[in-house]
Amino acid sequence: MRAGIASQGAAVKGWVLHAPLTLRALVRTDEIWLAVLAAFTGVLGGLLVVVINSITLLMHRVLFALDNDGRLSGLGQLDPVRAVLVPTIGGLVLGLLGLLLVRYVPGRPVDPIEANAIYGGRMSMRDSLVVMVQTILSNGVGASIGLEAGYTQIGSALASKLGRSFRVRRQDLRVLVGCGAAGAIGAAFDAPIAGAFYAFELVIGTYSLVNLAPVTLASICAILVTHVLGSAAPSLQIEVPVAIGGTDYLPILALGVISALVGIAIMRAVTLSESMFRRSALPVWLRPAVGGLIVGLMALITPAVMSSGHMAMRLGLDAQFGMQQVAVMLVLKAVASAVSIGSGFRGGLFFASLFLGVLTGTLFGDLLALVTSNPLSPVICALISMSALAVAVVGGPLTMVFLALESTGSLPLTSAVLAASVVSSLTVRRTFGYSFATWRFHLRGESIRSAVDIGWMRNLTVGRMMRREVRTIRRDTSLAAVRRDYPLGSAHRIILVDEAGAYAGLVLVPELHGSEEDVTRLDQLVHYPNVMLLPQMTVKEAVALFESAEADALVVVDDANTRQVLGELTEQYALRRYTEELDRTRRELSGER
Repeated sequence: MRAGIASQGAAVKGWVLHAPLTLRALVRTDEIWLAVLAAFTGVLGGLLVVVINSITLLMHRVLFALDNDGRLSGLGQLDPVRAVLVPTIGGLVLGLLGLLLVRYVPGRPVDPIEANAIYGGRMSMRDSLVVMVQTILSNGVGASIGLEAGYTQIGSALASKLGRSFRVRRQDLRVLVGCGAAGAIGAAFDAPIAGAFYAFELVIGTYSLVNLAPVTLASICAILVTHVLGSAAPSLQIEVPVAIGGTDYLPILALGVISALVGIAIMRAVTLSESMFRRSALPVWLRPAVGGLIVGLMALITPAVMSSGHMAMRLGLDAQFGMQQVAVMLVLKAVASAVSIGSGFRGGLFFASLFLGVLTGTLFGDLLALVTSNPLSPVICALISMSALAVAVVGGPLTMVFLALESTGSLPLTSAVLAASVVSSLTVRRTFGYSFATWRFHLRGESIRSAVDIGWMRNLTVGRMMRREVRTIRRDTSLAAVRRDYPLGSAHRIILVDEAGAYAGLVLVPELHGSEEDVTRLDQLVHYPNVMLLPQMTVKEAVALFESAEADALVVVDDANTRQVLGELTEQYALRRYTEELDRTRRELSGER
């Protein structure tokens, strides 16, 4: 009987361990299975948004002694002592936490864009939890950053973990990572279409009908969770235009260009801030405290510089700020965001770019009213610039267009937002070339311009493609012996090595047998003695070397110094594998399975 119980226990244990694969086998199609995982991802994403929001608002209420719901940026003034001490001490705590992380949790976190572009959707759950905690702490103590980076990081990481647990295909795993981001952004703004297109444009890198269902489903499920829990983002209560005249599009397009330039200036300011803190004599762990002190001092002028700026943005859309006040807030908020990120606080510029866009548009509308008798409303300019500046910083023009549509419900305004967003996107592309995320990749030396999958190119290395079964001969071998061992037709080329076994060049068999009588030594026929492939080279680097050397085949060595022969790779095979992967990527981008 004990043996029977033990066998039953082993069977149950085996089923639990293999439950993901068992459930996977019960589903008939990959599309249905992916939709189920996407819906579950959306539910988790919605829950996380609610939890993160609740924690940060509670921190605001407690740390800054607020008697409202924790909306910090909308206050007229703060307790001066708390305004300065809370972000300073919070920055010190974050810096000390960073010291522990460097020691016990080494490595750099990978965000959803980088994960999908290079690692096939693989993200570290541990690193993402660290990013989430750091983002909550940064926002909770009043640093001028948004929570959206934390939302998308943990939502996408959970989706990645879920997909890997069920062993989904590489392309489906990338889609699930996008579903996690879609649910997070959709729940954060109560905008399902904007959340879905955030995933398409920024995290997946392309739109296809095949991916529409799971991504949209994830965004809708996340929003349903926030509504059920009573934590949905409040809608904007503003008057929208019935129509926008054709002559109004000239200032609208000008506003798109201005918003793009402001966005570029903000991204440059973040880089400058990071550079200044890095060149300073301050230790790394002390920099967030100094950054928090600077933000706290600016908060004495206006609390609008603190935290994300949700309430301050709504007040700006209600036209509760004068032109001079808007100009001051625009400069201070931009500097505060740059200092917060540059000093080491964790977070992003998503909502900060929306708020800065509102301020830019309001100021533009006020100035326009001084020079024309029939200007656009400052509120309309604020909504247009809100999306246009976010396009410049975050990227994703369709994401911001749909965000404007879902926030206002106005088609005429959405048309104006579309025009300004396109102009803003083109301006940034022509003059700067990066969004904030891809700009930071560029500063790290990465060549990522979007989330389009290039990881296959890095994984397709020379070491994986080369032929290992190769023969070598010493270069001091006699011509007669080599001609005897390698008759015409037996091989295309011969690999020579020196007395120490290091690579010494290639000899072509047809040249070996067709050489003139004045050729007495084998090394007189050597080609490419100093042109070698290394196993870690990517297929792109290998093809470039073939082209520059004008070679049909090259030898692979372990190192440029030791030159021990590992194998051989032909240009024909490398190009074939490159073409096959390009074709596979094309089929994935077009939605073919």
